[in-house]
Parts: sequence; structure tokens; C-alpha cells
Amino acid sequence: MKSTEFAKEYLLELSQVLDRFDIARFDEVVGKMLDAYHRGARIFVMGNGGSASTASHFACDINKGCCLDLPKKFKMICLNDNMPSLMALANDLDYRAVFEEPLKNFFEAGDLVIGISGSGNSENVLRAVRYAGEHDGVTVGFSGFDGGKLARMVDTAFVAPVADMQKVEDLHMILVHMIMQAVYRALHDGRGPAC
Repeated sequence: MKSTEFAKEYLLELSQVLDRFDIARFDEVVGKMLDAYHRGARIFVMGNGGSASTASHFACDINKGCCLDLPKKFKMICLNDNMPSLMALANDLDYRAVFEEPLKNFFEAGDLVIGISGSGNSENVLRAVRYAGEHDGVTVGFSGFDGGKLARMVDTAFVAPVADMQKVEDLHMILVHMIMQAVYRALHDGRGPAC
């Protein structure tokens, strides 16, 4: 198959996934983000691989992009951004504990914990989300395929309805950007971000 034909096919499939975008779940996630902001709660996010990149990007967009000009700030922490701590935990304890253990350092009841896992079955993400749920946290999961275990254990599950990891990650990145802009508008009287 020529690359031009592949590109057309990929974009067609992605547009079909976007046609099934779960607006109601999107609205729930935005509501939870705004609720955490207004309560002064922390927001934790994490993922592996491409989902780690999405988690890091998400924290950057929210912490800088949504409240730079506001006196009240978001308290969003990406648990996969501290590489020395992550590697120490993986080496000395267990890779499955790399998100749960640092969460224990900072988590307080009522905090929002967002796990991102394309398959929905990343054990280190599941353990952190489970910890939050067992300690009165608010939990959200972004996954794909059939949602995996993550979708069945969180308060709000956003599942990208496609069995293709790259398209799952595409949709998660679109979701993150939409959340950022919706949150920004909610905090700025309906005005969109300048950049």
C-alpha cells in the first residue's frame, strides 16, 4: 500500500473514532477537573510510554495554560515526570509500585487521580488508582480497546472506542487538549486561550 493510501485510510478510521467521541464522559471529566480546582485539591496523572507523554503534556497544559494569569492555581502533578524516583522505585521495589508509592507521599482524601493506559491494564496505573479509590479519592481513567480493568474501577471512564494503540493515543491527546480549552473557558468567562 502506498503511503498516500495508508494516510487516507488512517485518517478515515480516526475520523470514525472521533464520530463516536463520548461527549457525556468528556463533560464529567471537565467537571471533576474544575471541582478539584475550586476545592484546592491536587490532581495526579500518570501513564507509561506514549501515555506517559500524554500525562506529562496534560499537566503542563493545565498548570501553565489554564491559570497562568489567575491568582488561584491548579495543583496538578504528573507522577511519571520524576525519573530518578521512578527508577529507584522500579529498581529497589517493583515497577508495579512506581506510581502508587509516590502517590502515598502527597495524596489526600478528595484528590483527583487520573490514570492513562491505552490497554486499560497497566498494573502500575491500576495500583495507584486503586489506592486513591480506597482512600476517598476521585478517580478517572483514560483507556482504549474495551476499556480494560481501568474502565471498570474508576468513577469516570473515558474509553477511546478503537482497537489500535496509536489511534487510542491520538484520541487521548485530543481529549487532553479539549479538556484544557474547556477548563480555560470556564475560568475565563467563556473566552478561549490566546495561544
